[in-house]
Amino acid sequence: MSQLDSLYQDIILDHYKNPVGAGLREPYAVEVHHVNPTCGDEITLRLTLEGDGDDRRVADVSYDAEGCSISQAGASVAHEQLVGRPVPAALESLAGFKALMQSKGRPETEPDEDLLGDGVAFVGVAKFPGRVKCALLAWMAFEDALHQSNQT
Repeated sequence: MSQLDSLYQDIILDHYKNPVGAGLREPYAVEVHHVNPTCGDEITLRLTLEGDGDDRRVADVSYDAEGCSISQAGASVAHEQLVGRPVPAALESLAGFKALMQSKGRPETEPDEDLLGDGVAFVGVAKFPGRVKCALLAWMAFEDALHQSNQT
C-alpha cells in the first residue's frame, strides 16, 4: 500500500469513526430514505434549504445511516461538502464526486480537493465497483431530496 493510499484509508476511517453531521435534525424541508440493495446499507437523509431562486443555500443535511464504513464515511463527507454551500456549488460537488466514482480509480485529472474535500480519499474506492454504490448512497439521497424540494 502506498503512502497516499494509506492516508486516504485513514481519512475514510476517521469519517467512519467520527461522522460529521450525523443524526436527524429538525426542521427540515424534505426527508428521503435510500437503500443499497446490493449490500443493505441504508440512509435516511433530511435536507433543509434557505433562500429563494439563485440565492438558495444548503442550510443542513442531517442523516441517520447504517452500513459499512464506506457508506458511513460517504455520508459524513457529503455533509461536510454540501452544508453551507449555494445549491449550484453543491450540485458541482455532487457531479465531481459522481465523476470520481465513475473513474474506476483512474480519474482523467487529479481530483479537486476544493470541490470534493475529503471526498478525494474515495479515489481508491472507485477501483471496486461493488463499493461505488456504498460511497454514493448519501450523495444520491441528497440529489433525490434536492429534486423533491424543487417540486414543492
